Amino acid sequence: MKTLALLAVVLAAAGCGSSRAAKIETPPQPAKRFAGSELTPPRPAPAIALRDARGRSFTLTASRGSYVLVTFLYTHCPDVCPLIAQNLNAALRETTSKNVSVLAVSVDPKGDTPAAVRAYEKRMRLLPQFHYLIGSRAQLHRTWTAWHVAAVRSRPDLVDHVAYTALIDPQGRERLLYDSSVHASQIVHDLRVLMHGSA
Repeated sequence: MKTLALLAVVLAAAGCGSSRAAKIETPPQPAKRFAGSELTPPRPAPAIALRDARGRSFTLTASRGSYVLVTFLYTHCPDVCPLIAQNLNAALRETTSKNVSVLAVSVDPKGDTPAAVRAYEKRMRLLPQFHYLIGSRAQLHRTWTAWHVAAVRSRPDLVDHVAYTALIDPQGRERLLYDSSVHASQIVHDLRVLMHGSA
């Protein structure tokens, strides 16, 4: 009986049965500036010094003055990596600035041979600003460690790895992070915000 009385008080206080009770007032939320997760404060991006499938050297330091999207992929990935590559490539295509590039670091030193990467670039129609970087296991492992990426071969053609993308600003700082579901429109939006100086 005591429980029923308490329940009646709670329902009465909540305005049970009234239209007012159905509507829960919530304070307005501030508009989010970025689609990605903002790093505050921005932090210096770790170094990258690797080669592409044609033997050309790429360093993150040489990209100062530009926006760079850094991600981690492998050519034999059956699901997530192709989607990430497609969306980053689409972002390069959609942005009006030529001041943006992608550095995709391999997580599969065994499978990502120069021939495999060249075939992948052709199959995925990757733009010239999309640079797929490879190297020996020792070279790649240094980069994985610096970027807190784990890569473990679970089966002959499968690699379990951390899949994220970092947006680096022209000062060489990590500004935004995206998970594996990153979409081109999110990146294009965030680049516009950064380029127009409102961040």
